[in-house]
Amino acid sequence: MIKRLLLSLTLLAPLALWVVAPSAAAQEEYVEGKDYELITPAVRTADPDKIEVAEFFWYGCGHCYTFEPVLNQWKKTLPEDVDFQGSPAIWNAKMEIHARAFYTAKLLGVLDTMHPVIFQAMNVDRKRLSSEEEIKELFTANGVAAEDFDKAFNSFGVSSQVRQANSRARAAKITGTPALMVNGKYHVSTRQAGSQAGMLKVADYLIAKEREARGS
Repeated sequence: MIKRLLLSLTLLAPLALWVVAPSAAAQEEYVEGKDYELITPAVRTADPDKIEVAEFFWYGCGHCYTFEPVLNQWKKTLPEDVDFQGSPAIWNAKMEIHARAFYTAKLLGVLDTMHPVIFQAMNVDRKRLSSEEEIKELFTANGVAAEDFDKAFNSFGVSSQVRQANSRARAAKITGTPALMVNGKYHVSTRQAGSQAGMLKVADYLIAKEREARGS
């Protein structure tokens, strides 16, 4: 009886090791420097009580346009302790105008409407939106009063947010879009993650990593 028990344990031992090993490996599925980059010093987040995910984008970026529906579905799965923030990338004067469009829509409370409209205008309708007047026409065509747009577009609030977005992207060392930043500490790019879907998987891993760190 004892011999049979010992034989059974001997046969089961490799199986037990096989079961444990993948679990341990799964915890280290993504590697710093390979799948994502550590940001030093860390970038300040909007709400320190939550784990922030920021997406760096540009309305004229075709990859950002195709990422939008995938990103929107993923955002619906985020738990209460995660705060998502859009952050326009700004490398030149044209991109600054588009960043102003984003924050103008946000200030006027029409971001849910105008965000996809601006993406559509630039990537499908092939509009350059290279001037304030062109952007104003797009806003007014979608129900925004001209005087409300004028007041918001060059307001102190919008100008301040544009400057902050520029500083945020520089601090995170963003060189391409779309890109994600998790809790001001980690930069995730499609180049390292392998794909847009891969970016979201890495982001999920880093969110869990941050949550675990907070719990400890």
